[in-house]
Amino acid sequence: MGKKHRFSKPERRALMIIVDDAGSFIPAMNHSPWDGVTVADFVMPFFLFIVGVALALAYKRVPDKLDATKKAVLRALKLFCLGLVLQGGFFHGVRSLTFGVDLQEIRLMGILQRIAIAYLLTALCEIWLKGDEDVDYGYDLLKRYRYQLFVGAIVGITYMSLLYGTYVRDWEYQTSGPGSIEKSFFVKCGVRGDTSPGCNAVGMIDRRILGIQHLYGRPVYARSKQCSIDSPQNGPLPPDAPSWCQAPFDPEGLLSSVMAIVTCLIGLQYGHVIVHFQKHRERIMNWLIPSFSMLVLAFAMDFLGLRMNKPLYTLSYTLATAGAAGLLFCGIYTLVDIYGYRRPTVAMEWMGMHALMIYVLIACNILPIFIHGFYWKEPQNNLLKFIGIGP
Repeated sequence: MGKKHRFSKPERRALMIIVDDAGSFIPAMNHSPWDGVTVADFVMPFFLFIVGVALALAYKRVPDKLDATKKAVLRALKLFCLGLVLQGGFFHGVRSLTFGVDLQEIRLMGILQRIAIAYLLTALCEIWLKGDEDVDYGYDLLKRYRYQLFVGAIVGITYMSLLYGTYVRDWEYQTSGPGSIEKSFFVKCGVRGDTSPGCNAVGMIDRRILGIQHLYGRPVYARSKQCSIDSPQNGPLPPDAPSWCQAPFDPEGLLSSVMAIVTCLIGLQYGHVIVHFQKHRERIMNWLIPSFSMLVLAFAMDFLGLRMNKPLYTLSYTLATAGAAGLLFCGIYTLVDIYGYRRPTVAMEWMGMHALMIYVLIACNILPIFIHGFYWKEPQNNLLKFIGIGP
């Protein structure tokens, strides 16, 4: 395959950093408030997809399964704990003078935690659930890795059963207003299979298991038309805003992370194509066919009412983003490995190789503080204004 192929992973890391934090400056790069997808909504699935591809290459040969399992568990734990530190609230905000974290309100889930969960289950599947059949054609891949596909199917069925079969009761929550005055809100649900922001099973399971105080406090649906006059940006609440508009909701919650595992498993199967096929044409055909198939199925589901939704990580969203990731992966492979055009990817490669460092700088507010912290005479005359972004 050659060394050039590795650059697809750094490029996705770089894209993940750019769109995840540029939304406040570039509205077109922001996440969708609820149903539907934007450019930013493809980034997390793309990263999970390429993690799966990388695992197929990393565990191409596993001489000691127990040792490999131990190392995979330790890596996942390290990544999960790092996520707790970075996104759990330990580091103070740009406009906050507090330092430390209240364990009663620490955010338990996050981006790195989701990656850790998907990585661990996918790694265990690759270590323990591989057949020994020879692979000559695409169909042989299905036979050799049928148990991994079975795990993916079970995960998807479990998610769909919980999302559409769980009864969501009415619930309440409290928020602190100006002057630390607590306000209580009542959300009327009493429904089953609802996918609206206030009454979905994803949020209910997180509130029950994690506790509402441990969820993300700035929900994405706060930018929806129901909750913001300036939608799709944050803004004042409309006079008739629903009661759930200010309720915490974790976009990387427990049930939605279940489907993130499926994305990683799909990427794993694309990695198997690299392992078992050597010719460019064979690889490309075994990537293009499932990619287009997933996209067609995803748009058909969306048309029939099973909407693409990133916060819920719906099945149609999973298939659409995985299919798009497969096409992008195939395109980068063609550009770099077949035609040798490496130069256009150099900048993205550098960002990808230092992705964790850049992510820490942003997640810990070190980079925003640096950008806003150096100014000339007036705080408004900072680096952002110098490069033409500030007011």
